[in-house]
Parts: sequence; C-alpha cells; structure tokens
Amino acid sequence: MAEYRGLAGSPAWEELRRLAKAPFDLSRPGALSRERLLALRAEMAGFSLLYGTERVDGPVLAALQRLADESGAVERFLAMKRGAVINRIEGYESENRMVLHTAVRDLFRPDPCHPQATAQAQAELDKLARFLDGVASGQLVNHRGQTFTDMVLIGIGGSDLGPRALYLALQRFSLPERRVHFIANVDPDDAAQVLGGLDLSRTLVNVVSKSGSTLETLTNEELARAAFVRAGLDPGRHFLAVTGKGGPMDNPARYLASFYMFDYIGGRYSVTSMVGAVILGFALGQEAVIELLRGANGVDQAAEEPDIRGNIPLLLALLGIWNHNALGCETLAILPYSQALIRFTAHLQQCDMESNGKGIDRQGQTLSEKSGPIVWGEPGTNGQHAFYQLIHQGTTVVPVEFIGFQESQFGKDLEVQGTSSQDKLLANLLAQSLALATGQEHPNPNRRFPGNRPNCVLIGERLTPLAMGALLAIYEAKIALQGFIWNINSFDQEGVQLGKVLATRLLSHLAQHRAQPGYDGGGDEAGWAMLMAAGLV
Repeated sequence: MAEYRGLAGSPAWEELRRLAKAPFDLSRPGALSRERLLALRAEMAGFSLLYGTERVDGPVLAALQRLADESGAVERFLAMKRGAVINRIEGYESENRMVLHTAVRDLFRPDPCHPQATAQAQAELDKLARFLDGVASGQLVNHRGQTFTDMVLIGIGGSDLGPRALYLALQRFSLPERRVHFIANVDPDDAAQVLGGLDLSRTLVNVVSKSGSTLETLTNEELARAAFVRAGLDPGRHFLAVTGKGGPMDNPARYLASFYMFDYIGGRYSVTSMVGAVILGFALGQEAVIELLRGANGVDQAAEEPDIRGNIPLLLALLGIWNHNALGCETLAILPYSQALIRFTAHLQQCDMESNGKGIDRQGQTLSEKSGPIVWGEPGTNGQHAFYQLIHQGTTVVPVEFIGFQESQFGKDLEVQGTSSQDKLLANLLAQSLALATGQEHPNPNRRFPGNRPNCVLIGERLTPLAMGALLAIYEAKIALQGFIWNINSFDQEGVQLGKVLATRLLSHLAQHRAQPGYDGGGDEAGWAMLMAAGLV
C-alpha cells in the first residue's frame, strides 16, 4: 500500500481546495435540474443516496474520487476486515489491536475475511440461540416456574447507545410479552425509576462490560442486585454477563449465563456482537438478529467498491470531508424522518465523535487539517419546529444528512386531504432538502432564505431488521473510511480517560473525608476546592 499521510500533501486535496473557492451554487436558477437530481443518485443494499443537493459538480466528484484512490481508503478498509493491526499509533504506546466488528456478521459469505473471529462470533450466536430457546420453551424460568417477560440492560457508552438505538428502531417487531429496559447513567434515579416499575421475579438483567471494571456499570449492577435481594430473589438466577472471556465478570457463581465480547471489537462498533445481540434476541427473537447481521454484512461487502458513485459509505465520507474541510462547515446534522430512529443519531454521535475526534495522525503528529465534525440531530418532523430555523437562516452553515423510508413500519395510516401521514412525512423531508439547497429570494429580508446549504437524502423502503443492519453498517463504514482519509486512528478513545482518572481521584477524596475527620484533600488543591465549591465537603 502506497505511503499516505493525510490530506496535507495530497494532490487531490490541493485540487479540492482550489475548487472550494467557487463551489457549485445550489441556489442559482435552474441549478437543481431533473437531470442533475436523477444523475446524482447512488444505490446500495436497499438504500438510495440522493446527493444532487450537495455543492458538488463533475470536477469536484472527480477530485473526490482521486482523493479516495490516493488515500487507499478502500484498501485500508479491506485490510481492517482481514485483521490488520490498525488500532495503533506508530512509535507510541497504544492499544495495538485488530478492528474486526465486521467479522461478527461475516457469516453469510463462504470465505470470511477473518475466519477465526467469525468462528468465535458463530459460537456466541449458537450459545445465544440455546439460551433463547430455553427462555422460550420454559426450560429457563424463575423460582416460581414462571417465564421471563422483561430484560434490563446495564451498560454505558457503546454498551448502551447502540443496543438502545436499535431496540427502539425495531421495537415494532418485538415478540409478544417481551419488554426491554436500559440503565446507563450512574445517577441513582435512573436505576430506581427503571427497577421500580418491574416485576423483578420475571426480569433478567444483562450486565455489559468488556473489562468488567467500568465504574458506572458496576455501580448500577450493585444497585440492581440489592433490589433483587430486597425482593427476596437470588440475583444469580436472574443476571447475565456480556464480557471478556476470563475477565472478572466471567463468573458462573454470579451470572446465569455469560456471553463473550472480544478485544478486537470497540464498544461503539459492538452492537452487532453479543453486546446488542443478547437483548435484541430476547426482544425480537434470533431470526431478527440474523437478519440484522445479514443487512450489515451486505453493506460490509458492498463497501469494498472503489468507485465512489457505487459505494454509499465512501461517497458519504468524501462528501463529509468536502463540506467539513474544504467548505469549512463545523457540524453535521443527521436528521432521520422516522420516529423509530429517535436514538440513532445519539448512537452515531458517539460512534463518529469518539472515533474521529482526534488531533494527531497515525504517526503521532499534530494534524494540519480538521478531523471529525460535531454530530447532532433529532427526528423530523419534530425538529422542524425546533432548530431548523438556525439551519435555514442562521449564520452557521450546517450540512444535513436526511434519512427516510418510503413505507411506515406498522402500515397503520389513513388519507387526510388526499395524502397519508407517511406521504406527509416524506414530503416534509424532501421539501426541507430542497429548501436548504435553493433558498428563497424575498424583498422582506426576514423572509429571505440564503440557500446553498448542502445536504443529502438517504432513503430506504421500510425500516426492518435487514434495513437497520444495512443502515448501521453504512455509517460504521463511512466513519472508518473518513478516518483512513484523515490518516487518524478511529478505533481508540484516549480522550475519555483523563476525566475517568480525575473522577476516581475525587471519589477517593470523598471516601477519605467521610472516614477521616479533618481530611483536607491530601495536597490536591484543585480537586479539593472543586468539591468544596460544589458543597460536597
């Protein structure tokens, strides 16, 4: 693979910087012609990407293709799937791991990219199938011989956001009398509210922590165990673990069953592993989990296409770099026009910002160009009555990625004034895309819309487990491909560590203050002063 050190020094990037001085004007009369809107359309795995409302033209797209080729982004993606140790910084202490979240769904091709990792994933899926069969058949029951109806997932970060987002997205397909709940925040009110509304005797608790040492998760687990004990129940008959094999939570004396996650899968990329599969399998059934994996694998394979016009994740990655680096847009709004995707943007926010929020390259050098954008968003049409004012007429240009589906999940709709609710939802989505692009001239400056606001529309047929897997993998691949082009490590998260270290120090001060009269912080002036200022000591 040719040497590539990021945007600086890339001939294609220099050409893109030149083209960015006079980008395509979406707001000029006739700019959004039928020919343009139909031509700037890519298809993959049941989704279409409409990008005629981006500020690109033929020369920009050609330069973006050259940037993809120069960076070797697709080759690096393939190397990742085959087990290259890419979670590393050259010459410095780092995690030095493979990145194999794609391996857990590589079950549907005869030649998996990493057979050993895929075999491990298959073994865990088989274990999960046996467990779910036991729950469904009545072999696994509570002390009264009753079946389990509820499951609580205790985790945080990637052990919560992904599973929560996908469960909410696919809740329509839940099995009868199956409900799931989530506890993530170490705020005790979170656990109290969730546990207080459950029949604990018919509830399973799924504790997710790769290391078995995540402070928030362990604290919430103890709160939950105490609630079961108060109810006269043995936690060992109700608690499950998703954790590292051989770790502190891999303990049959404390857990009814244990499922394994592996070091080569980062938390924010782990939802298609046992991290998400256990709770989704309980809620939706094993077949839905398989369909989710099948959808993701379809994209994993299609994302190997080097032509950007036939590779939606790669095209999204490059359009994002064009908007962020070349046009100077600091943020990205991801706006799903599907209520089921109410927490999907929150998951993508973590996946993107924890992955590509880096200030150094793979060689440990300070970046000369910006890395990842700020990612945010909420479902439409609700957002139209909240923050769309700023994205239409504010002084900050916010690129938008809209997500929509041609059909609703439930199919329960009716026509009002000649159109259904789903028609109105999609009309609003497409109208927002056009309005952001074209704007509106008006003699009243208060009613003038500047337009030229770049956006694209990702649209599928219907949000099913198969489609959800594909949608998830589109964004996972986009994030990884962008990282390769920026020449950063998208697979570590050192930025979260300092706060954890300082929180542990402050907790130590609180414990010592309560145990030792006269304790004054042990020389940690700033930490002790912060506790004093907050009224905690």
